[in-house]
Amino acid sequence: MTTILTGGLGKSEVAGRVTGLGLPGVEVAVSSDMDAAVQLRAGQADYFLGTCHTGAGASLGVLVGLLGAAACHTFGRSVPTAEQIEALLDEGKQVFGFAVDRIDAVAPALARAIAARTD
Repeated sequence: MTTILTGGLGKSEVAGRVTGLGLPGVEVAVSSDMDAAVQLRAGQADYFLGTCHTGAGASLGVLVGLLGAAACHTFGRSVPTAEQIEALLDEGKQVFGFAVDRIDAVAPALARAIAARTD
């Protein structure tokens, strides 16, 4: 089972969007940034999807500070390609930030790529 935590301004919307995909082997939970960092560090969760107005600052600020920049990536207001997402997952990124007005495009793409890696 892979656990995706959602946080930030659109955390409930992201959780609903990902849950609505019905991806097997994926569990979604709404979280605060601090709780997500603790769970990720302890291996109790696998990924974090955070949102804010720009997708660049508040979406990941706490997680970058606690987990380090190497574990995090922000898409900002852009919509990544499947290839970009795959490359970031291959690099070991666990934490992703994006703008709330990109939830419908980014959250499903990330969730599907993550689910494809689930045993």
